[in-house]
Amino acid sequence: MRRLPVYILIDTSGSMKGEPIESVKVGLADMLATLRQDPYALETVWMSIITFDKDVKQLVPLTALENLQLPDIMIPDSGPTFTGLALQTLCEKYDTEVHLSTPTQKGDWMPLLFVLTDGKPSDLQLYSQMTAKVKERKFGNIIACAAGPKAKKEYLQELTDKVFSLDTMDSSTFRKFFQWVSDTIGLGGKSVGATEDIELPTPPAEVNLVI
Repeated sequence: MRRLPVYILIDTSGSMKGEPIESVKVGLADMLATLRQDPYALETVWMSIITFDKDVKQLVPLTALENLQLPDIMIPDSGPTFTGLALQTLCEKYDTEVHLSTPTQKGDWMPLLFVLTDGKPSDLQLYSQMTAKVKERKFGNIIACAAGPKAKKEYLQELTDKVFSLDTMDSSTFRKFFQWVSDTIGLGGKSVGATEDIELPTPPAEVNLVI
């Protein structure tokens, strides 16, 4: 069975401490529960979770949905947000974890990428370099989420034209966002191979497309 790799990059800088990250954890748990009820997703989806603050960690290497255990996500009190380093790590993991097609064998479906941040990159030069590197790799969709009023949407727009904003960072809003993410992944599991660019489901009212 060909896999549908899904990479989720989560900002874990100090500003996410408290309710925001707890809400993200609830949203992630709901998302996994929803996807595990979808037989298409259960057969095809493999997921990785990468966090970024002053350090970048791949908390979950690319793992089959049925075997995935949510990690404990820790937040430092303060420090920079190395989004560029997170994208660099993503590219390294893509190159080692994603199976590309060869003349004799079909590889994985094009991965999906979700990036969630409530601020802006601290490593702007590396970030600009790595947005170009990410685009060189084939993703079925790149979706960025600007969470809360301090998120700088213009930097996310360097990475993708699919930038969505959340006005608030409470558990209800993050739940709706991750429910939409699970719908997007589920749709990807059903439509892989039928189209190059996976269509997105209609987002809930709390998730606003940035134009």
